Amino acid sequence: MPTKKAELQAPETAAIPEDDLNALFKKTFGSVPETVTPLKGDGSTRRLFRLSGAGRSVIGAVGPDKLENAAFVEFSKHFRKEGLPVPEIYACEPSKNIYLEEDLGDMTLFQFLLKERAGYDLPASVKAAYKKTLEWLPRFQMQAGRTLDYKYCYPRDSFDRQSIMWDLNYFKYYFLRLSKIPFNEAKLEDDFSALTDFLLEADTSYFIYRDFQSRNVMLRGGEPCFIDYQGGRRGALQYDAASLLYDAKADIPPETRLELLEHYLKAAKVDKAVFMRHFYAYVYIRIMQALGAYGLRGFYEGKTHFLQSVPYAVKNIEWLLRNADVPVKLPELTRIFKSMTASSYLRQFGAGKLGLTVRVSSFSYRKGLPSDESGHGGGFVFDCRYLPNPGREEKFAPLTGKDAEVQAYLAEKPQVGGFLKGVFALVDAAAENYQSRNFTDLMVSFGCTGGRHRSVYCAEQLKKHLAEKYKVKVELSHRELESPSKEIPLT
Repeated sequence: MPTKKAELQAPETAAIPEDDLNALFKKTFGSVPETVTPLKGDGSTRRLFRLSGAGRSVIGAVGPDKLENAAFVEFSKHFRKEGLPVPEIYACEPSKNIYLEEDLGDMTLFQFLLKERAGYDLPASVKAAYKKTLEWLPRFQMQAGRTLDYKYCYPRDSFDRQSIMWDLNYFKYYFLRLSKIPFNEAKLEDDFSALTDFLLEADTSYFIYRDFQSRNVMLRGGEPCFIDYQGGRRGALQYDAASLLYDAKADIPPETRLELLEHYLKAAKVDKAVFMRHFYAYVYIRIMQALGAYGLRGFYEGKTHFLQSVPYAVKNIEWLLRNADVPVKLPELTRIFKSMTASSYLRQFGAGKLGLTVRVSSFSYRKGLPSDESGHGGGFVFDCRYLPNPGREEKFAPLTGKDAEVQAYLAEKPQVGGFLKGVFALVDAAAENYQSRNFTDLMVSFGCTGGRHRSVYCAEQLKKHLAEKYKVKVELSHRELESPSKEIPLT
């Protein structure tokens, strides 16, 4: 009698995936491949190989999930009929969980971004590639989606309440619990229910690609081709746009995201106001779904490279808290997001890569302290009222700290120079510490009596100092002046 251990071992004659793929290649093209090269895996359980021979190169896929394989194969056939740039399916053997597809090369949109990018902003070549990608998206969502047979969708045929709750609980159990972010479960469930109700108010009659992100867009000859849409189903247009524009490690600057979003809306020909009402709610749920995936792969399975995306996702949440309007109250979820943005632990993964924004402002104490839009409640507030006041002299009264005459007056005063020297030392120490810890926001405010002379001058001088010493993004505003100004990222 064989031992139990022997019974659990696979028979020696069992075919390995490469053997099955070799046989399918020969059956399809008439000869065995000359080379079989394993490709780097993604987050799924599929195994991919590049098979070359007979003057051609194809991708062989081994997927243990038959229903997922069927979704990819059938969707691919349908999309090609609709004229969309997806891989051709050459052969498929469902009983062995294998198929052969067109080889679209190795250059993804994300790899192209990394190759071309030299600083914070996206170069014109990358923007152009993103715009081409977004021009194709409505054709998947609307044109191909209208005639798609949704019976092949897996695991569900729509992004419905059940699908949304799966994603939210994925975030709760694989990310929040494992990253030790505290939460009140009852209150969080109430917020999940309210968010789901709001999301489902949007038109969900379109096809959503589901994982429409830069690693699933291949560039061949500079033109986008598309892969990994097997999780597609019915849903709202907003989901896929959110997936691409808030793709964590792509780290698209906010100004560029808005530009690309406008390009998509023009291509989709949809009502902007109607679309935007639900857009940021879909951004939030997409980020939460991605964080759940990072937590599962990184915290739970120990594949720590997935955690490198976490600080970028936190950075996106930080921006959303300051700038995005979601017309539904989510008090516990908002509190959790603020805890996440304040977490040194979450920012440690891939440290030193996010970039720091220093928000410098001037204000009048008569009108109160400036508010902290980041939600951190920190930063420096420097009182300039003890410095010499040019506003008391008639010739300077109508001017501001941005005018050369006022600047020359203050630059000659030893008190002002000593004050700024101390300010620079404090801010430098904070900026260097924040950069080392992957914190993205530092607020520095200068106040004086009227908010027009001394505080404005000091804020201008700090901006100049930071520009000369560090490669950081500086946002400069003068609250009491008529035209606040913002500085674009320094590179």
